[in-house]
Amino acid sequence: MPLLTSWLWLLLALLPLVFLERWIHRHLQGLWLLLFHDSGVALVIYSVIMLPGVLLHEGSHWLAATVLGARPARFSVIPEQMTDGTVRLGFVDTAKVDFVREALIGAAPLLFGSLTVILVAYGRLGVGPVGEALARGDLLAMTQGLGAITRVPDFWLWLYFIFTVSNSMLPSASDRRAWLPVALLLAALGGVLFYAGFGPVLVVTLTSPLDAAVRALAAAFTITVGLDLFFAPLLWLAERGIMRMTGLKVDY
Repeated sequence: MPLLTSWLWLLLALLPLVFLERWIHRHLQGLWLLLFHDSGVALVIYSVIMLPGVLLHEGSHWLAATVLGARPARFSVIPEQMTDGTVRLGFVDTAKVDFVREALIGAAPLLFGSLTVILVAYGRLGVGPVGEALARGDLLAMTQGLGAITRVPDFWLWLYFIFTVSNSMLPSASDRRAWLPVALLLAALGGVLFYAGFGPVLVVTLTSPLDAAVRALAAAFTITVGLDLFFAPLLWLAERGIMRMTGLKVDY
């Protein structure tokens, strides 16, 4: 039951995260386009703002590829407008490997990004008491905890860092390409082991570490959603204000 609760928490955090991350990226570019009326300048400023997160994302790919023997050949954090209209902020070219190693390389930014968010949020900013107060429904304690966080030295710098990392850690379509074959392989292997009578051993061995991993990932997603819910209204107000002053509009 605890594992089911953790998975439910993860799903409830993931759904708004996907929407908010896409909204943030689109409107962050749109804001600079409204200000400078030049898509090239808007792209450069947007990529510079997101650079810490992009560096961690692509650096995670590079590190995982190196450790797994995929021989990374090229590493770039220079933004590029793709033919389908999307923007690629960076990439790592690696040698072709089996789908298991490809899946691990693709998952590296999510793992490293989530770990970074948790370490900074809990270790540096001290969000633990806020989460505990939220779980209890204690709004007063939660407000006091948030106030304490804002008094942390270099609070805004750490907040910006987490914002860029958390909004750059979700895997792209190419990162997820090998996940389905690995999931099917694991499901088949699990089925064979359960059929062979190892089910109880697997449950006892894997439940606790899997629950901890899912809860950690869900916590990172929840922190990201909270940050995006804080920044999104500010971004929307700035965008609307510029639209009203200039009479211009960005179509998304």
